Amino acid sequence: MLSGRSVRCLRKIKRAQKLTTLGSCPKLNTRKFSRASLILPIYIPAFLLATGGGIVSPTLSIYVKSFELSYTLTTVVLAVGVLGNIPAGILVERLGRKPSMLFGLVMIGLATVGMGAATNFLQLIGAQLVGGIGNALWMLARHAYMTDVIPIANRGRAIALFGGVNRMGTFVGQFFSIFLGVNLRLPFFIYAGIVMLNLFLCFFFIPKTHRTRSETTDKKIPYLKHLLQISRQHARLLATAGVGQVCVQTLRRGCHIIIPLYADEVVGLTTQQVRSVVMVSSAVDMSMFPIAGFMMDRFGRRYATVPGICLFATGMVLMPFTGTFTALLLAAILMRLGNGIASGTMMTLGADLAPHEGTGEFLGLWRLTGDFGGSAGPVIVGNLADLFGLSYSGFALGGIGYLAVGIFLWLVPETLQRE
Repeated sequence: MLSGRSVRCLRKIKRAQKLTTLGSCPKLNTRKFSRASLILPIYIPAFLLATGGGIVSPTLSIYVKSFELSYTLTTVVLAVGVLGNIPAGILVERLGRKPSMLFGLVMIGLATVGMGAATNFLQLIGAQLVGGIGNALWMLARHAYMTDVIPIANRGRAIALFGGVNRMGTFVGQFFSIFLGVNLRLPFFIYAGIVMLNLFLCFFFIPKTHRTRSETTDKKIPYLKHLLQISRQHARLLATAGVGQVCVQTLRRGCHIIIPLYADEVVGLTTQQVRSVVMVSSAVDMSMFPIAGFMMDRFGRRYATVPGICLFATGMVLMPFTGTFTALLLAAILMRLGNGIASGTMMTLGADLAPHEGTGEFLGLWRLTGDFGGSAGPVIVGNLADLFGLSYSGFALGGIGYLAVGIFLWLVPETLQRE
């Protein structure tokens, strides 16, 4: 006969096992949480790095294209960063969250200077490879840190706010980029300076939260073998939710590439007008994150994902029918409105699904799927543009977006856990 205390313990164990099936960690996720505790270690560094990226992004594809490359080679340069995700996942678990973030920032700074000083195709590729590894370390360590410290019931708002902060930083950077004139190299050196400032802040304000494997995990298992075990255990999730994320990131990254190229080479806008289109649409994007967070935590993750991506894809399909500054601006606003509604959805879903054992490895695989889509976006834009023109690239990206809508609507289970 079990005592009342034993019955209560058994109930807690069963509840913990239920949560663990979706990757939640009850030990980490039941304590009191305040989003204010993320301001210095997460939100401010994210804002600064996004500001630097916003200064570079409006003319990045135009800058690479200025090396007299084809659309395909231009987009290959922009897509090679995906190669850093698997080693990044291993390093985050081995080094810890903070060292991984700092090391990633150093690599991003070096790569940014390399991009600004590049004189040929090989130097561009090399800089992008280094930057891709650094960015993977930075992003994955931040994602793992937030998975560790944010309870599952608060993740929607907290990670949507993170997405909103990134969008605010991007907007600020794009606003200042308007005043940089026609110099396409200067933004990279400004970005490098911001990265160094960020490195200083992160060194002092990010706490060490290295989480080793639990005692139930055989420490003699090599990291690569452990990574393969994680991939086999979660193959079904990676084959459904992962493919959906591939489609979403393909659409998102393709949008960043195609809008400046379409504005510059099809509509014939000036550099300042291109930056204005990107900046105004980004302002709409960044204003949506409170709605995204509320919808994810109140109704469920898919209630933000499905309508947001549907609007995004519709704006992309409409873009090839534009031929003026105003029409292109309206299509871009619709795209970024949908992207804003889906703010933080992919990171939240990954955090929900991540297992307690091997969080870093799982998130490395999760980020790999996303970055595969991020790399596919530029490649699709480049290949179709070389063969048929930029308009067909827009139609293809829109179709991929609608495919993502179907996957998240019918194949991916809702991960929001309710009491």
